[in-house]
Amino acid sequence: MNEDGYRITMAVAGFGENDITIKVKEIELTISGKVVRDDEEPKDRQYLHRGISDRAFERRFSPADHVNIRGAGLENGLLNVDIVWEIPEAKKPKIIPVNGSNKKLVNSKVA
Repeated sequence: MNEDGYRITMAVAGFGENDITIKVKEIELTISGKVVRDDEEPKDRQYLHRGISDRAFERRFSPADHVNIRGAGLENGLLNVDIVWEIPEAKKPKIIPVNGSNKKLVNSKVA
């Protein structure tokens, strides 16, 4: 990312795109996952060991003001959520040029 944004990366091996939900509500970002199993797998099957966990999870983040979610991607078991600061023009710092001549300021009042 650049200086105006950042990325949240989470390891979510075993979860597919349809298993992950990303919600933004007011000032909270919630990423949750729950594996939905097909009916193909017998329910009475018992495992000695399963290497990848499929437990449900939920993570909450409280991003700063003026933060927008640009998008999310799932690749090789990693979920990437791109976040960008979009500060309104009215809140951005302004640079005031200094005039080198001795001209009087027109229509200016000093409080």
